[in-house]
Amino acid sequence: MKAAIIRAAGAGPVFGDFPDPVTTQGTEVIAVTASALSQFSKSRSSGSHYSSDAEFPVVAGADGVGTTSEGKRVYFVMPVAPYGALAEQTLVRPKLTVPVPDELDDVNAAAIANPGMSAWTALVERAVLKPGETVLINGATGTAGRLAVQIAKHLGAGKVIATGRNEAELEELRAIGADVPVPFKLGLLHPTGEKQYESAIKEAIADGVNVVLDYLWGKSARTVMAAIVRNVEDATPVRFVHVGGASGEDSIDLPGAALRSSSIQLMGSGLKSVPLEKLLAAIANVFSISKSANLQIATQTVPLSAVEEAWDGLGKPRLVVRI
Repeated sequence: MKAAIIRAAGAGPVFGDFPDPVTTQGTEVIAVTASALSQFSKSRSSGSHYSSDAEFPVVAGADGVGTTSEGKRVYFVMPVAPYGALAEQTLVRPKLTVPVPDELDDVNAAAIANPGMSAWTALVERAVLKPGETVLINGATGTAGRLAVQIAKHLGAGKVIATGRNEAELEELRAIGADVPVPFKLGLLHPTGEKQYESAIKEAIADGVNVVLDYLWGKSARTVMAAIVRNVEDATPVRFVHVGGASGEDSIDLPGAALRSSSIQLMGSGLKSVPLEKLLAAIANVFSISKSANLQIATQTVPLSAVEEAWDGLGKPRLVVRI
């Protein structure tokens, strides 16, 4: 079969031939139709994600959509090594599949599954969002952040504060549920950026904030925490959920006094911090509301034969490989 093959840790995929998968006890073969080139899929395939299987060669792709031998459309995740999602066929465990509803096509199902799951589990399983609460999404202009805005509103958030570097894209989020856009500029070229960002956050959370979803980490996350410490009333819990590190900054300088002098509840959300069965349930929930919540995500499709060129593409629009 044709597949995107990774031959060594850290390498990109090569389009070529790979042996067909054979069903064993507890597995089934899926005819793959679509797989998104998410950061999770790339890092797991190349061996850098903490859930990776470290033996090579492997077929790239951590999740996707396909059809069972019985003709059922399903989303699947973490195929049985060395098989992956970026191939004509893959080998999966049935318990790691989710039915795809008729109203959701294969490309959109593949595109929204992972980022939708991250938003749903962060809001529902980790933050336990209550209707009417205020949610701040740090890094809302990314694919996952945009879905988080929509899902937070669908779940009953009273106010959604959306932050990001791109002012034009932040303004676009108003149409899908963002109430208060907060742009920021950080880094060496913007020496006063942190103070300006903290001041803008202070104004945005003047009436309080209950939940923070952080997709960036780094200086922006630390600045949001500083604004909460200095401006949220004493003993008012703020559930700060770290979801992703799109800033590329793995660590932050967080003074212990910031936690001692505030009610910030700092936690993460993702594989292993949330049980796998709840992650799959989150995907099923996102699929079920995709029509009623009018979940919108920009996608671009490429054929499997073009995977080598598409592998390092940008995250927007969401790249989805059609097989």
